[in-house]
Amino acid sequence: MNNDLDLIHLLTQASLPVKFVLALLIGASIWSWWIIARKRRVLSRAAKAAEKFEDRFWSGADLAQLYREVSQGKDPEGLETVFEAGFREFAKLRQKRGVDPRSLVESAQRAMRVAMIREIDRLEHSLNTLATVGSISPYVGLFGTVWGIMIAFQGLANVKEATIAMVAPGISEALIATAMGLFAAIPAVVFYNRYSNKVESLESRYDIFQDEFSTILQRQAHPEDNYR
Repeated sequence: MNNDLDLIHLLTQASLPVKFVLALLIGASIWSWWIIARKRRVLSRAAKAAEKFEDRFWSGADLAQLYREVSQGKDPEGLETVFEAGFREFAKLRQKRGVDPRSLVESAQRAMRVAMIREIDRLEHSLNTLATVGSISPYVGLFGTVWGIMIAFQGLANVKEATIAMVAPGISEALIATAMGLFAAIPAVVFYNRYSNKVESLESRYDIFQDEFSTILQRQAHPEDNYR
């Protein structure tokens, strides 16, 4: 209990710049934890949605019927968006006369690539914030520490006999800024790396699906080749 009271006393007696640094780091920590919790839900939902759609896609369902189900559903995302964009472009161009089969597939591939890039951008949203908090917070805390130590030693300028007890409170409050900087930075760095790996895994999964779906569309664009 005394340690808690001592810590509170140190924080309340800290200089204004150190208080500002601590408030900034606490705010950054709360913000990063909010992003961490939200990203966890988003990435988990994206992984489950990708697995569910792949099961539907490879179950042998009619592609046109699957397209209607996806396009009429609520807020398609992930692989559904990639599939919808590719099949829509393929079906639209296929209705036109004189369109080269290769152009059909290439147009569908471009549409899928754009949809995939948008999905990856959505999944990566706010990850840069975690990287920023993780890289800057230790330096912000260090600034508060240096400032606090400087103020502590300036207080000894008019003192004839300086003792460690006179500067200990100032140094202690200064070191709290460094600790708070690490407290904000470490979780941000850990979860940034973890979530970045998950996004890369989903991107690879989307890319593989795009290649496999392109092969299917190529067969449909050249139906005569299936009978050779």
